[in-house]
Amino acid sequence: MADVLDAEEIAAELPDGWHHDDAADEIVRTFEFDSYLEGVGFAAGAGGLAEEAFHHPTMTVEWREVEVRLTTHDAGGVTAKDIDLAGRLNELAD
Repeated sequence: MADVLDAEEIAAELPDGWHHDDAADEIVRTFEFDSYLEGVGFAAGAGGLAEEAFHHPTMTVEWREVEVRLTTHDAGGVTAKDIDLAGRLNELAD
């Protein structure tokens, strides 16, 4: 099982655009798109990356945006696994 990161470690490693939701112990980012279908396409690609990493984020698809929330449930908080997937999602969105 992966080690849970503390708030300082999360802040030091958090990829651009992400923030730490202390209350939920998740890292969060809302990605913005020019259309609903672009957001749906991103969510599909994100699902593929998550499946490869055997990690399953919470994603909310809305008009022109997708909110992604990451935490490692079996570890009980944010781990390096979440930080890594956040970085990969940033690359997917670029």
